Amino acid sequence: MPHLDEAFLDSAEALERLDSRGSLRALATAGAQVRRSIVTAREAGIERVAGGDRPRSVLVASLGGSAVVCDVLDVLAEPGSPVPLTTRREAPLPGWIGPLDLVIAVSQSGRAAGPLALAAEAARRGASLLTVGAPDSPLADVCARGRGVHVDVAPDVPTSRAALWSLLTPVLLAADGLGLIECPEAVLERVADVLDSRAEECRPSSESFVNPAKSIAVGLAETVPVVLGDGALTGVAAGRAAAMLARTARMPATSGALPDAAAQVVACFDGPFSGSGDAGQGRGGDIFADPFLDGPPSPQLGLVLLRDHPDATPTSPATPATVPPRELADAVADSARDAGVKVWEVEALAGHPIERLASVISLTDYVATYLALGLGLDPAISRHVTELRDRTS
Repeated sequence: MPHLDEAFLDSAEALERLDSRGSLRALATAGAQVRRSIVTAREAGIERVAGGDRPRSVLVASLGGSAVVCDVLDVLAEPGSPVPLTTRREAPLPGWIGPLDLVIAVSQSGRAAGPLALAAEAARRGASLLTVGAPDSPLADVCARGRGVHVDVAPDVPTSRAALWSLLTPVLLAADGLGLIECPEAVLERVADVLDSRAEECRPSSESFVNPAKSIAVGLAETVPVVLGDGALTGVAAGRAAAMLARTARMPATSGALPDAAAQVVACFDGPFSGSGDAGQGRGGDIFADPFLDGPPSPQLGLVLLRDHPDATPTSPATPATVPPRELADAVADSARDAGVKVWEVEALAGHPIERLASVISLTDYVATYLALGLGLDPAISRHVTELRDRTS
């Protein structure tokens, strides 16, 4: 089982030495990313997207560390968008995209093959373009040739995972301006305040017993993580958290959203990684087990339950035939505890949906980063990812 050094996590100097590209510092700039992106988007002429007219449809292209941009816009637009919104990671561009449609392509480097190919094909067909990425990049060049709007992303953030709010903010502003969602600058200013507050709460100098991100990271180190959202909005945060745990902390993690994922998650409580059940009985909870004869104990499931604020309106209201979302989440958590599964609950703050989402995503981003550091890993650098790029370049 992996070993996490809690004393190491409580040393800001040790964390800084291992964090070679400043991932923690980049997460702490999330609020500043929002404010800077508002200004940058305004200067780029974000109000000119699609000629200021509502498009027939919108397609959003992003992948890798910026893939969550697609998911966030999708979940915010779904309840009331007057036009259809689709997401795509890779080419080809759907055949129905034409001059009446808007394509949004997001890539921090401006070189991601999928968004770049989709933007180029959209420009060829005469579709409206909004691109978000590095200045003087291939993506910016495609946008200029397609007479679209390109919003520059500051190059001082080490990874697209840490640059989420620089990438997402211009897309939200454009969608608000076109009437697809309600997310004006005033809401985004409040989001920036939420992110600043979370950065203060999870700062490196804050010790584990008062730092919620460090506390969860310490517990997760000895588990097989499952991240579960209690609805569509927190389901997006769960997907982001699982991706961050895998890519940043190198911990394989699965994610899901209620109600659909309830059965498949609860079924795992009978399995070999739970603390009870036929398959889970034995060495995992046996205090008399001999590690030399029986081998080391197997890791146990760890459930991170992401919950929306109690006052939030459910994305999918319960019908007489369904269990209300909060009751279902309570039942899953109770089942997990009864099965000996470790459970951590993270509840969103009150406010606009994007404020609630920001309060959860920002915390789980810190959890994944502290988990990587506590395991002795640099959050931004993976030797095997580098080798994969070398082999495929």
